[in-house]
Amino acid sequence: MAVDTTVSYKCPACGSPLTYDPNGKLVCAACSNEFDLEAVKKFAEAENVEGKGFDWGDYKKAFEEGSEKLQNTAVYVCKFCGAAIETDGTAAATHCPYCDNELILSDQLSGSIKPNAIVPFAISKDAAMEAVKNHFKGKRLLPNDFAESHKLSKITGVYVPFWLFDSGIDGFANINATNTRFYSDSQYNYTETQHYLVTVDGEMAFSKIPVDGSEKMDNDLMDALEPFNYSGLVDFDPAYLSGFLADRFDEDPDESLPRASDRMKNSAEQVFLGCASEFNTARIKNSAISLVDPSVKYVLLPVYLLNLSYKEKNYRFAVNGQTGKVVGELPISKVKSAIQFGSFFAAAAAVGFAIAYLITRWWL
Repeated sequence: MAVDTTVSYKCPACGSPLTYDPNGKLVCAACSNEFDLEAVKKFAEAENVEGKGFDWGDYKKAFEEGSEKLQNTAVYVCKFCGAAIETDGTAAATHCPYCDNELILSDQLSGSIKPNAIVPFAISKDAAMEAVKNHFKGKRLLPNDFAESHKLSKITGVYVPFWLFDSGIDGFANINATNTRFYSDSQYNYTETQHYLVTVDGEMAFSKIPVDGSEKMDNDLMDALEPFNYSGLVDFDPAYLSGFLADRFDEDPDESLPRASDRMKNSAEQVFLGCASEFNTARIKNSAISLVDPSVKYVLLPVYLLNLSYKEKNYRFAVNGQTGKVVGELPISKVKSAIQFGSFFAAAAAVGFAIAYLITRWWL
């Protein structure tokens, strides 16, 4: 059964669909007019999404209520053409394949599962494609036919759900440290090593430690996209989603907290190690570090995704939609690799021959 819970934004001038542009406006592709978000809301056909925003205290109820939907598909009605659009259970914004209008699935963004904040896209699709092309430049072992321009047009802007954790840290670390000195007398050379056990304890505070809340996103890829500039966070408004895809979380904060906790604890250990910088060597023997009053915010962060298939293997790239940073695995040309290795071997052999020749000449 289809549900009529979509939000769309139409141009006040001509009635065509509007999409959010990284310049901060809603833009009409038909008449090229640009509008402020607040101005467009006055003309919006659908009511704005309501809700208090995510709170860790009530996420379980929302997650349990949505679990059946997350495991199945959902069907929505396009407000423009009346078509029934089938999506997976995590989609929060999509577009109609029949009339190509942008749809925001409001029931995925309301009530207790409404995001607290969003970082809007700051670079355009064209700028993201150019960033990918620049990422490919200078890669000597990259196959010549890998980065064809028509493939790069498949790049897609997606708002990815993230948890931002704040927490205090309280704990200690025992550090094995050494100081070494060298001296000699008329008969011997001496090495003296002094061993120390250093204990450091303290409290720290961490803010906005990000962990993606989507099972479909590769964790390493999302981690590598950092940093985001969180001064760009603004209150969530569904208008920012128009023209982009968006997902809602399908991993809850309790599942994601261990990843954030590990990052905070590792950072704390590095700070503790820094307290033993006067020693020649220092390494953590053991530590006991705990989180204090952790809290979390549910935010959407801008990511461009690109999948390129090459030699029967898929290569996924991601572009930070705020900073333009590009991450992803690149294929290696076997021919170029062999030539590179051969050139290195030939150069090494030539150097070896020259040294041997000089030694022979010296003996002669």
